[in-house]
Amino acid sequence: MVWKFNRKTLTVFALLCFLTVSGMSASGTATYEIPETSEKLKPGMKYMIMVDCETHTLYLFHEGKAIKKYTVACGKKDTPSPIGLWKIVNKARWGEGFGGYWLGLNVTWGMYGLHGTLKPTSIGRNSSHGCIRMQNRDIAELYRLVSYGTEVLIVNGEFGVFGKGFRNITPGDRGADVFAVQRQLNRLGYDCGKPDGIYGERMKKAVFEFQKDHGLLVSNIITRSMLEKMGFREFE
Repeated sequence: MVWKFNRKTLTVFALLCFLTVSGMSASGTATYEIPETSEKLKPGMKYMIMVDCETHTLYLFHEGKAIKKYTVACGKKDTPSPIGLWKIVNKARWGEGFGGYWLGLNVTWGMYGLHGTLKPTSIGRNSSHGCIRMQNRDIAELYRLVSYGTEVLIVNGEFGVFGKGFRNITPGDRGADVFAVQRQLNRLGYDCGKPDGIYGERMKKAVFEFQKDHGLLVSNIITRSMLEKMGFREFE
């Protein structure tokens, strides 16, 4: 397969390589050590955020080094957090239900972000509807520190956009894997329209056409067999 990289995919690739050599194990679990005497955190510094949904940990990076970590809650199995590299595009002070602060991400298939919670015991588990929940004091600190445009990398498992492996994708599903399938179908000449990470009617037609052309059972379910025919592979 010939891989084509644009600026965003190159950034993700380089960042994942950096994380691998600087602390992430082969299983995809981050093991960063935070210095006991971290440098003083100041607003306006260039930060980067990484959320590891397997360990329920948010790491704050500055100049390539993890300088602070927070325990967070990620999405439940049926409402997963959006895997991928995003940017903070919205900052707001919201009501108590969101812990007073909101950091919105530029995810195309829904409204996702980082916020506080009225349920502090939910932190440290997969308990949200996809957003990254934090203790209220933690989101207050993060809100003060980070700026618009701060990059947020969310990972969950060792298979990139496919998280912990291939799943059957059905109409109505949303996620990074749906987005990747849409892009690949377009590249292969099956029109899905502009990728948005949502499996809708236009995507369904493209799926049917691909299945017919490749001798697969025609169904609205995107199976492992179809993903492999499209050129996707699970990798570690």
